[in-house]
Amino acid sequence: MKLFLREHAPLIIVQAVTFSLVMLVYWLDGYRNLSTALYSVFIGLLMFSGYLGWRYVSERLLYKRLSAQLDKMDESMQRFGASPLGDAVEGLLRQQYRHFQGQIKGIEKHREEHLTFINQWAHQMKTPLSVIQLLVQDEDDERSASIRDEADRLEKGLQMVLYAARLESFESDFKVEPVLLRKLAEKAVHENKRLFIRHNVYPEVHIDPSLVIESDAKWLLFVLNQLVINAVKYSAGSGQKVTIHAWKEAEEVWLEVRDRGIGIPKHDLKRVFQPFFTGENGRTHRESTGMGLYVAQQFCQRLGHRIAIESMVGAGTTVRIAFNSAVPYNNVR
Repeated sequence: MKLFLREHAPLIIVQAVTFSLVMLVYWLDGYRNLSTALYSVFIGLLMFSGYLGWRYVSERLLYKRLSAQLDKMDESMQRFGASPLGDAVEGLLRQQYRHFQGQIKGIEKHREEHLTFINQWAHQMKTPLSVIQLLVQDEDDERSASIRDEADRLEKGLQMVLYAARLESFESDFKVEPVLLRKLAEKAVHENKRLFIRHNVYPEVHIDPSLVIESDAKWLLFVLNQLVINAVKYSAGSGQKVTIHAWKEAEEVWLEVRDRGIGIPKHDLKRVFQPFFTGENGRTHRESTGMGLYVAQQFCQRLGHRIAIESMVGAGTTVRIAFNSAVPYNNVR
């Protein structure tokens, strides 16, 4: 109703001015039969009110749709009444809807083709990488060790690409099951053992062997690997320990990865989960991509886990993941 009145306000004002001018012309022309003049104005107002009423009744659905917020795109395709204006607006919206649907389908097709290319490329790169690793795995010289280190970095980078590409299709590729946290932590340490050795950092695992949570082991291992890689990278050369600790608190289980490295400046903490953000530390660690914590957070959200970070410059960084509840140990096969 408010939109209808705002739209017709100029017409109402013009009509009021017109009636006033008619009365003024009668008066200046010497016509003094006021009751007849007022009756003619009343007839005009009655007809004008009838016209406004007919317009409102015939276009009320249109004004209602224009005034209300849409919760779904399909709601804009509903009928707008039987008026010519309503039909025109409805036709325009349907044309726009079809146009946007075509654009969206084109974008989705392009995105799927891009993801397919990325996945195929990453898998193809694994073959020559595996060959390189096999060629130098039994060599003990410094040059071969350097090649192994770089091959490990390449493997981690390819893994990041594959998992980041799967974010869009995560719901079709996960399985929730009981997961032994200690076993998962030991696997993450084993997969990054050369990283620990290269950076002179030592792993430390404090997890009850019977502590079990419900999650997807594959995705959770990827998240834990990212946290371990970050912890080791920013503790390089310190000779300190990276601690993986888990405990049960009330109805939640907490998994913590703590390092004693350089820490994160306070002004960067609020942005560490943003994609491609490397912050102040990224200027000194050129290999930082700013994607590790972002992807970790995305997977945690999809798995229903909470992730939080604490840090102090010069004292290290602690990242914690909260799981809803523990699972009895005898439920694990």
